[in-house]
Amino acid sequence: QVQLVESGGGLVQAGGSLRLSCALSGRTFLFYTTGWFRQAPGKEREFVAAISWSGTTTMSADSVKGRFTISRDNAKNTVYLQMNSLKPEDTAVYYCAVQRTSGLKSGASEYNYWGQGTQVTVSS
Repeated sequence: QVQLVESGGGLVQAGGSLRLSCALSGRTFLFYTTGWFRQAPGKEREFVAAISWSGTTTMSADSVKGRFTISRDNAKNTVYLQMNSLKPEDTAVYYCAVQRTSGLKSGASEYNYWGQGTQVTVSS
């Protein structure tokens, strides 16, 4: 089993920054690819970014490229999402998730464990 706890969400003005954290616990998490997703009210959950267990490979959605950066610190069992130049359309609940298979995936159904989410609100 793997447990995930997100933190770092909040209210920020457009153009501002936030750093989300996803604390992982449980056995063998190092072998899991970790992803960030978000879900705005009335919309489907969408892929934001993913990172391999080693941290050497990342993938991100076109909508956040150049603004968001995913990283991980395995010594701290934590995956981060640095979000810069935030826009009102980035407002959503952000979730981290892990998948048990190799390779970076953008489909939510590919992920096996999910956190409870953290709210990010960007005001205009």
